[in-house]
Amino acid sequence: MEILRYVAFSSDPAGGNPAGVVLDATGVDDKTMLATAADVGYSESAFVVPAADGTLDVRYFSPLAEVPFCGHATIATAVAYAERHGTGRLRLRTQAGPVTVTTDRTADGAVVATLVSVAPRSEPIAAADLAELLTILDWSAADLDPALPPRVAFAGNRHPILAASTRERLAGLDYDMPALAALMAREDWTTVDLVWRESATVFHARNPFPPGGVVEDPATGAAAAAFGGYLRELRLVAPPATLTIHQGADMGRPSTITVTVPAEPDTGIGVTGAAVRI
Repeated sequence: MEILRYVAFSSDPAGGNPAGVVLDATGVDDKTMLATAADVGYSESAFVVPAADGTLDVRYFSPLAEVPFCGHATIATAVAYAERHGTGRLRLRTQAGPVTVTTDRTADGAVVATLVSVAPRSEPIAAADLAELLTILDWSAADLDPALPPRVAFAGNRHPILAASTRERLAGLDYDMPALAALMAREDWTTVDLVWRESATVFHARNPFPPGGVVEDPATGAAAAAFGGYLRELRLVAPPATLTIHQGADMGRPSTITVTVPAEPDTGIGVTGAAVRI
C-alpha cells in the first residue's frame, strides 16, 4: 500500500493542512485504514478504492476514528490523482454522499482542485449547548459578532459556527480539549468553525478538532463548504459569490481556501485549493 503525503490549501509544504493519501486501497480493511491513519499522524488520511465505472470510493480516517467527509484530504487526493493520471473531473462516493472534484493546471504548472460538496443545510444551536461551548472556549456572548448568528452547519459533516467580534478574540484560542471532545461526541460535531469577518467576502477561520486527536486543524475544507451554505441560507452573502477564507496563520501553517457559493438554493458549495506533495 503506497502512502502519499500532501499539504492542501497551500503551495508551500510548510503551510496548509497535511493529509495522507492512498490512491489504491483495494482490499484494505477498516482496522488497517485506521492504523495507517494513526501511523501517518495527520488529522486525516484518505483511502481510495477505484470502481469499475470510474467512480472513486473514498473513505477518510483521522488517527482516532473514521469521518464521513474531509475537504482537505479530498483536495489532496484529487491533486495526487491528477499528477498520476492527468487533470479532469472525478466522481467520488463518500459516506456523506456523492462529491465531484475538478482539477486543472495553473500557468505555472501547479494543480488546483475544486470540490463541490453535498447540499448544505444549517440549524440553530440549542441554548444550553451554546452556553456550554462558550464556557469551554472561555468566550462570552459579548465576544460574538451579532451579524453572524451561531448555527450548526452541514456540508458533509456537522460544524457549529461561532463568529468572533474581533480578530484578537479569534487569535486567542485556548480551550479545554477533553471537555470539548466530550461535547462534540455528544452532538456529532466534527470541528468547531470559529470565524472572523474581515470584509463582505474575506474571512479568517480557526477549527478546533479534538475528535481527530489534534487541538486545531490548519485548513478545513468541509467546514468552509458548510460555512458557505450557512451564509447563503441566512442571506449573509449575495450569491453567486466567491469567498476567501484564511486559516492556519495563528498556528504557523497559513492556508487559503476559496469558496464558491452558487445562487441556486440547495446546491453544493464549491471549495478550491492548491495541494503539493511533501
